[in-house]
Amino acid sequence: MKPVSATPVSFVRMILLAYERYGADPAAALAKAHIAPDALQRPDGAVTSGQFQVLAGEAMRELDDEALGWFSRRLRWGSYVMLLRASLTSPNLGVALRRWLRHHNLLTDDIMLALSVADGLATVTVAERRLDPAVREFCLVTLLRNIHGISCWLVDSHIALQETAFPFAPPAHAAVYPVLFPGSVRFAAAQAVLRFDAHYLALPLRRDDKALNALLPQALALVVRQYRRDRLLVQRVRTLLQSQVVAANANALADALHVSPRTLHRQLQEEGASLQVLKDEVRREQAMEALCRTRRPIKQVALAVGFRNEKSFARAFRQWTGESPAEYRRKAAVDPA
Repeated sequence: MKPVSATPVSFVRMILLAYERYGADPAAALAKAHIAPDALQRPDGAVTSGQFQVLAGEAMRELDDEALGWFSRRLRWGSYVMLLRASLTSPNLGVALRRWLRHHNLLTDDIMLALSVADGLATVTVAERRLDPAVREFCLVTLLRNIHGISCWLVDSHIALQETAFPFAPPAHAAVYPVLFPGSVRFAAAQAVLRFDAHYLALPLRRDDKALNALLPQALALVVRQYRRDRLLVQRVRTLLQSQVVAANANALADALHVSPRTLHRQLQEEGASLQVLKDEVRREQAMEALCRTRRPIKQVALAVGFRNEKSFARAFRQWTGESPAEYRRKAAVDPA
């Protein structure tokens, strides 16, 4: 596939500001990234993620600042690898992410990063203390992309974002934000925020020093790479089906999960499941619960778990358990509800 130019050229200009701040010449880095000087003059210009990755990597090494001039002091080359290495021994993503954020706070006083959990959502916040307005957007966008990418890499899973918020008005290139942060994107917020299902925090880490060493030559890919495999997808689909808040069809479920129906089916397949299998599992569990715990007529149970009539329910139930609903209920010795 031909690379798509989607990274705003304004982000390239932010890197050039870092060169200016340190009195360095960006010509060699621009040439290595194959970014022509005249491309920087187009207000609506864009480069590919690959070009941007090369430019950012060259700038970080040449300027010896992985923060690219955002903060009042340099983040020396290797700072982010150090943070990542210090998190690798964590038992799960929650511990690893808290370590990473806490250690980042030791490197600079210009921002403070924090992780909180409430109402089933994990929230990463960026509290600003002093940021140059000229690079503020670039700093916050890159930080949140970095945090998201690192989290995905640590558990080797796509982490679906529920919301990303920024404390500034929509920029001219706002259309690229849903590409950078799939899910709900909000501007003019009180502070920069990244939110996702808190269940991801319990996932065990799948990376070690060997994996980190293999990553190092392409570490910046974490900022631009979107993981496809979602290790929590099966659980999240099952929860939606159980809640019955969302219709049990691919379009409605995909919309609730902020993915396309095609992506939903593909990712379920990668997890060794299918939507029909999950629907059957949930209906079986709900049916068995209703038969064991209540005296509701079997016809009502059938309708409640999504069958059109008692006959189709009985046929499916026998395939699941080898028994009819009535036989299963008798053996369960139900107490009156």
